[in-house]
Amino acid sequence: MKETLLEAIELFEEVIIYGTEHFLKSVQSPIWKEYSPEQIQTLKLLSAYDSLSNGKLAVLQGVHKSAITARLKKLEEKGLILSERAQHDQRTKVVRLTEAGQDILAASNTAINETIANLFDDKISEEELTQFVGTFRKLKDILQMRELDQ
Repeated sequence: MKETLLEAIELFEEVIIYGTEHFLKSVQSPIWKEYSPEQIQTLKLLSAYDSLSNGKLAVLQGVHKSAITARLKKLEEKGLILSERAQHDQRTKVVRLTEAGQDILAASNTAINETIANLFDDKISEEELTQFVGTFRKLKDILQMRELDQ
């Protein structure tokens, strides 16, 4: 099992690397020309977590806090996010999506879904897709449980 797990990890990394490169070359959407992948990822994280501090966003994106600050400033100038004091601690600022941010994220998700559907069209069977979804649901559950344990 250890060898199979190592192969799975290696394949996952390769899919991330080559998939990202291929996807960025393939997506045809004005949203992805106006906003960087990092900005879209920030919007996705805010959508998933509702609101986050700058520090938590930096950790989730694997970048220095200064990079997040610059990214958030651009998104706030475009009206996609709102920065406010945390209810539980007035010293902490949190960021959340605005309605405009949700709209941009929805448009981005549509572009992503169409691009991926076109990429895999007739190359992956319904059965393979069902297995893939099942495996990824299980992985998501495992990762979410570990997050709750910490």
